[in-house]
Amino acid sequence: MKGLLPFCRGLYRLSNRQAIRKAWTVGSRCGFCGTQSGKQTQPNFGLLFDIDGVLVRGRMPIPAAKMAFEKLVDSQGQFVVPVVFVTNAGNCLRQTKADQLSHILGVPITLDQVILSHSPLRMFKKFHDMCVLVSGQGPVLEIAKNVGFKNVVSIDMLRESFPLLDMVDHNRRPKLPSNPLGNLPKVDAVVLFGEPIRWETNLQLIIDVLLTSGNLGNVHQTQKRPHLPLLACNMDLMWMAEAHSPRFGHGTFLVCLENIYKKITGQDLKYDALMGKPSELTYHFAEYLIRSQAMQRQWKLPITSLYAIGDNLMTDIYGANLYNRYLDERVSRKNPKAVAKMAATTGSTTAVPQEDEMDNMWESELAQPSATSCKSVLVCTGVYNPNAEVPSDANHCIKETVFHGHRDFRFDPALVEPGHIVKDVAEAVDLIFEQEKFVPK
Repeated sequence: MKGLLPFCRGLYRLSNRQAIRKAWTVGSRCGFCGTQSGKQTQPNFGLLFDIDGVLVRGRMPIPAAKMAFEKLVDSQGQFVVPVVFVTNAGNCLRQTKADQLSHILGVPITLDQVILSHSPLRMFKKFHDMCVLVSGQGPVLEIAKNVGFKNVVSIDMLRESFPLLDMVDHNRRPKLPSNPLGNLPKVDAVVLFGEPIRWETNLQLIIDVLLTSGNLGNVHQTQKRPHLPLLACNMDLMWMAEAHSPRFGHGTFLVCLENIYKKITGQDLKYDALMGKPSELTYHFAEYLIRSQAMQRQWKLPITSLYAIGDNLMTDIYGANLYNRYLDERVSRKNPKAVAKMAATTGSTTAVPQEDEMDNMWESELAQPSATSCKSVLVCTGVYNPNAEVPSDANHCIKETVFHGHRDFRFDPALVEPGHIVKDVAEAVDLIFEQEKFVPK
């Protein structure tokens, strides 16, 4: 756990939870407090809940979860605020996860309230007609087809067609000489859903596909050349189950894959897309679902604030703050004074994001967000350990930090600084209602 707390300038300050809670109570922290003097009965905010470490530990519900959701539904069982569950899990279908949550929380959850790490793949339409190799566990073929892929090959299918490629486990080696069956189409792209069960098999066959450009009958080509498109979901290095300490996540598998590829080729593995928290893409998709819920309920107030509740600094807090930064930049682009101020600070207008840079796939697919802020709330029931030792010298804590985020995400102390730290999810809901001056009808 060393390295999960000592993230920097802000976290050193934030170790005193009572002082922070008091500061927030008087409304002095980051604009968290509502601006209306009276109470409001219709929401202008939405809630994004992580699942593992916030609502459950493995298969065991966290006691505060039911308490929290009793406050979020009315007597008819309808949510009083828009709610989306954003998890980096990816080994099941959205409906399956919705059913699990309904059972755990005792309230009806629909699939449109659930975002799994692979959910944004439905927007990557240019890959949907390609033959894709998928890695993970659970019903991976069904998951791939559910998000839009039409021609899918699993690791097991690949292994059956090329039995001589998987050689680590002596007990699984072919007993008799065999030739490749060769009845599979050429692989055009690779999609990594989540951590697989047999890492050695998946690592070997994925590397084989990348180094042969999908033609497994060929020898490896290790000279400098672009490899097949690669899409990866779920970058969590670790996650919290029933054990006392966090367990390996898909991010650990990606570390293995990246380092093996670089060791063999001397080149960095390149991703066409990384999704799941902390990717902005995932939060933009969540904001779209929050907006859709508000429209379906015919709530008149636009959803301007999001609150992301999680247990992991490197995914939940980093991702929420990264998306908040994106929302800030959108506001700045519409404000000439803010643009001028940013240009004066940097000495150049090139540092100011331009509108055409943001006119990308996910905004065109999901429309412009109505939210102007995404605020992070850290709970102490999962990966984050409030009792971890804080460095005695705050000036050196950044240098001493072990960054648990993905290789392609830059470590920024501000992005792992939570807006607030609370004991559990029930306390988080109480805090948000208080700050928004919200009283359900």
